[in-house]
Amino acid sequence: MQIPILSKLFKSRADPQNSMWQSAYNFFFGTTSSGKVVNERTAMQTTAVYACVRILAETTASLPLHTYKRTDKGKEKAIDHPLYYLLHDEPNPEMTSFVFRETLMGHLLLWGNAYAQIIRDGRGRVLALYPLMPDRMMVCRSDSGEIYYTYNKDGEEYILKNWEVLHIQGLGFDGLVGYSPIAMAKNAIGMAIATEEYGATFFNNGASPGGVLEHPGILKDPEKVRKSWNSVYGGSGNAHKVAVLEEGMSFKPIGIPPEQAQFLQTRKFQLNEIARIFRIPPHMIGDLDKSSFSNIEQQSLEFVKYTLTPWLSRWEMCMMKSLLSPSEKKEYLIKFNVEGLLRGDYKTRMEGYSIGIQNGFLSPNDVRELEDMNTIEHGDVYAVNGNMLKLEDIGAYAKNELNSEKKGGEK
Repeated sequence: MQIPILSKLFKSRADPQNSMWQSAYNFFFGTTSSGKVVNERTAMQTTAVYACVRILAETTASLPLHTYKRTDKGKEKAIDHPLYYLLHDEPNPEMTSFVFRETLMGHLLLWGNAYAQIIRDGRGRVLALYPLMPDRMMVCRSDSGEIYYTYNKDGEEYILKNWEVLHIQGLGFDGLVGYSPIAMAKNAIGMAIATEEYGATFFNNGASPGGVLEHPGILKDPEKVRKSWNSVYGGSGNAHKVAVLEEGMSFKPIGIPPEQAQFLQTRKFQLNEIARIFRIPPHMIGDLDKSSFSNIEQQSLEFVKYTLTPWLSRWEMCMMKSLLSPSEKKEYLIKFNVEGLLRGDYKTRMEGYSIGIQNGFLSPNDVRELEDMNTIEHGDVYAVNGNMLKLEDIGAYAKNELNSEKKGGEK
């Protein structure tokens, strides 16, 4: 029984939608402020967007991805678990783990969502993972409140259950469907496309601005004169030709030179604007103006900490949610290894290892494993500097000497 007033106040959660006509994708439609059409494919033709997407996708794909088993001492690699081979080596017979993760990360950066079909056996174990195109997927909610997916392929719709889809969503309004960074920043990307087309058109015209042909009298067919002029003097192939004007005609340029339009400054600003969208340090996409030897390493560490780590956390949590059973979630975890990206230069690493060995929290074999070297015999010894004592042990030697002297005097 439903009370009419309460049913109006407390409605069920809205159905999540993620199709070309719903949710984030309606941002694509309509022109940008620059008049250019921006979608995921035209955006990738912009070099800055392509570079940012490639950096994040390739970095995520190149990191080691392991399935661990929790132990009393911490964790260990669960090599015998079926997911270890799928995530680390081959998620399906058609692609490697690198290609699979690179593809999904590209989808996530362009569409705001990444989907993969989960193939399971009769006992529910994961056998394979296949990427799905985000623009063909729609997320729906049934009358019972359960999430399901509708995939459109070759004009036919396929219904996929919640446990059949690995869904990695980006930042979104409802926490269920992410919205596209490209859609939200379409004006900035449209500006970059417009300036690039302006430069291409300018140089295609022989680096000469447009102008006006003036005639002292009245022309019977001005269109014919315009076509004749463009065919002889227009285009880069006709640049720097000598023009011959008859009947008192004159040519006056009216275009704005690129230096007055701040063409180069605008292109550089849009490069930094796009890098800001993806939180990529400018030096990683070729802008070294404000980079130096002293700050470029710190910028790289901040890239790992503030840009890459949130994306990796999304991956890890979504994979654990969709690929592990409720009982396995208590025993196993999936995690990327980013230690290789956080390593400093050789001298800094050696100084850190030396401090670790002297203070007893690193052994020589621990250091060799961190440096990707084979372990050695008797290398698992943890040693502590002999000059270091516990606070309660300070003065213990002096007390023992004093007590022994007192005992000797009593005798």
